[in-house]
Amino acid sequence: MARGKLRIYLGAAPGVGKTYAMLAEAHRRVERGTDCVVAFVEHHGRPRTEVLLDGLEQVPRREITYRDSVFTEMDVDAVLRRAPAVALVDELAHTNTPGSRNAKRWQDVEELLAAGVDVVSTVNIQHLESLGDVVESITGVRQRETVPDEVVRRADQIELVDMSPQALRRRMAHGNIYQPDKVDAALSNYFRPGNLTALRELALLWVADRVDEYLNAYRSEHRVSRIWGSRERIVVGLTGGPEGRTLIRRAARLAEKGAGGEVLAVYIARSDGLTSASPKELAVQRTLVEDLGGTFHHVVGDDIPAALLDFARGVNATQIVLGSSRRKAWQYVFGPGVGATVARDSGPDLDVHIVTHEEVAKGRGLPVARGARLGRARIVWGWAVGVAGPVVLAVLLNGAGLGLANDMLLFLAGTVAAALLGGLLPALASAALGSLLLNYFYTPPLHRLTVADPRNIVAIAIFFGVGMSVASVVDLAARRTHQAARLRAESGILSFLAGNVLRGETSLEELLERVRETFGMESAALLEREDDMAPWTCAGRAGLGPPLERPEDADVDVPVGDHMALALTGRVLPAEDRRVLAAFAAQAVVVLDRRRLREEADRARALAEGNRIRTALLAAVSHDLRTPLAGIKAAVSSLRSDDVAWSEEDQAELLEGIEQGADRLDHLVGNLLDMSRLQTGTVTPLIREVDVDEVVPMALGGVPEGSVGLDVPETLPMVAVDPGLLERSVANLVENAVKYSPPGRRVLVSASALGDRVEVRVVDRGPGVPDEAKDRIFEPFQRYGDAPRGAGVGLGLAVARGFAEAMGGTLNAEDTPGGGLTMVLTLRAAGSRPEPLPAGAGTAEPGRQSLC
Repeated sequence: MARGKLRIYLGAAPGVGKTYAMLAEAHRRVERGTDCVVAFVEHHGRPRTEVLLDGLEQVPRREITYRDSVFTEMDVDAVLRRAPAVALVDELAHTNTPGSRNAKRWQDVEELLAAGVDVVSTVNIQHLESLGDVVESITGVRQRETVPDEVVRRADQIELVDMSPQALRRRMAHGNIYQPDKVDAALSNYFRPGNLTALRELALLWVADRVDEYLNAYRSEHRVSRIWGSRERIVVGLTGGPEGRTLIRRAARLAEKGAGGEVLAVYIARSDGLTSASPKELAVQRTLVEDLGGTFHHVVGDDIPAALLDFARGVNATQIVLGSSRRKAWQYVFGPGVGATVARDSGPDLDVHIVTHEEVAKGRGLPVARGARLGRARIVWGWAVGVAGPVVLAVLLNGAGLGLANDMLLFLAGTVAAALLGGLLPALASAALGSLLLNYFYTPPLHRLTVADPRNIVAIAIFFGVGMSVASVVDLAARRTHQAARLRAESGILSFLAGNVLRGETSLEELLERVRETFGMESAALLEREDDMAPWTCAGRAGLGPPLERPEDADVDVPVGDHMALALTGRVLPAEDRRVLAAFAAQAVVVLDRRRLREEADRARALAEGNRIRTALLAAVSHDLRTPLAGIKAAVSSLRSDDVAWSEEDQAELLEGIEQGADRLDHLVGNLLDMSRLQTGTVTPLIREVDVDEVVPMALGGVPEGSVGLDVPETLPMVAVDPGLLERSVANLVENAVKYSPPGRRVLVSASALGDRVEVRVVDRGPGVPDEAKDRIFEPFQRYGDAPRGAGVGLGLAVARGFAEAMGGTLNAEDTPGGGLTMVLTLRAAGSRPEPLPAGAGTAEPGRQSLC
């Protein structure tokens, strides 16, 4: 059965119209006669969305009971039995209730696709797994419900449902997204213009990157070499000279003029060594282009203009920026230069900009001698000079009467010229033909291939020997120069690469991309296996279609040790390139090892943190717990003593001391146990709907009477929390506030509803906390200021925040107007979906925060 097709409506934020667009598409398909059903769609009480459900067949949902509450989920079995052509499945990143067929809704969708059912779904940009940190930095919310990027990337169609922040806020204000009583809180929190603008940009950029992937894959599949100017991509050709900074800045200005402009700086290392590149200058230019938002690329190419144009066409560039030549006037006898050649061969699809700079015509400082591997044109010229040169010279010298010695020197000069142009073989041909012509035309008897004077035989033999020797020396020098130049280019690449690797600036994927670009390959992958019999696995890859099963499937494979190999596809590399490739492979292993060592270090750091917690626990047991125990023991020993007759007042005072010590012990032990549970991740909240005014008063039992004022209205909406954890959190906050409040100043505990949230505020008039210390006070075993040892072990606030986050809430510290500190505990209102709120994360139903 053919796999079904997946279409995803992607949005930047809730309320942009993803579900509405999906239902509208369903109606269009039904009108065309397509068998389309609603597998799961959540309209969130929005009338316009709910109306679109009319006329569409809906598969009944499955009811699941979890912790005394009933939830509805998509019935995958029912949809599979119904076997429609198209199924609508809303909220792809949703976490299913425990007891469902799969843990995540995207896994349900995978089953439908595998059964041949086409699926239309929706997802917001903040739920993509790779963007979790970015979204958290923008909104302050850590999304707990995510979908792997690969699931969305594999979609056959991704359609962006876009709306400007102003239009979305107007929809919110008009009540088209949330109920009126929730609008103000949403507009002042998650739906702030800055948040919406940043999320919109994130969605647009993500979709643009996917479009680039599709376009590159299409161009590669259909072998499209012509440039498609879908957006401005500007390639900057760098020589390693100081003018590179000017070119990069000019390219950046050009990119700013067009939407989505991109700058790609490329340095092409020429294998003949005719460069004056400074590694230090290249490093500076790489930093500059990356600071301006571009990318730096390092490529090896014998023909610099051709390599530059191949790179530009490979990245679908639209413009090339080059600097005016630094060569002096006389140096143009060696050719028109890179800029003129690129401009001539660029064709109608590439615009070439020649930028002036301060180094124009100041000289390249390049060697004039050409010691490169001989190209086809030079070999042809070499044979022409070696074969035709002696004939032309013989015609010109015939009758000139210069003498045999001068004639031999001129023929020898022609042999040297043939060696310089074409190498050894044309020079040998020139020497042999020149010897015959000298014998025939200039040694008696003339016009015969015989020599009458023996001295002339010696002269011709010496001429031939000298010609062969000179040709050999010139050819050897050219080859040695080529080898030295190639080694210079290789060492420059490896030095630049090693520097990045040692500084930790290159990841494994970036290194493999560098390998692919340097050797002009289609893909590169680093494969590894545990032993000789184990299957190969991919540790990192770059490019399209890398070999993932066996290194032998690649065009080039370089073994690294016994159980690792670097595999490349695209073409077969010559043997001389494999030496550099082996160095790349060794560096790739170093990068992989460093990444794994970093992961090990992170785990070791976590273990060290655990050891620190355990050490602090022991310190707390050794002092803070022994103090109340000593007081209890002293009071009990006094009461049991027969030597003293205690009055009723004294006995009551001793009993009160025992009770206070026991309460203190109970509180300390409770915090220690709670901290231990939080550190080990064993806190599992039992979420249910409760009233705040029922739980908060119960948390005030451990503080002195009259020290706390309570302002918790009975009209507040119910909250989805664990009552026990909420009580412990509030109790710790109140106890901390009372501890630092000045005598006679009551602590105020108030609660209010803000949209889909309920905030509990604990306000004191104590000394307050500086902004730089507000996060530190929530760390374990931290006591603010010079609090004495008897003030506790510093766990109260850490436990309170841990419990708040376990219930899907937040706990933050704010300054109290007029002086003091206010602890703000934010909870999720029952029946709300936390997707649009900064206090929660994900789109789970009430009671599902513990599932993520």
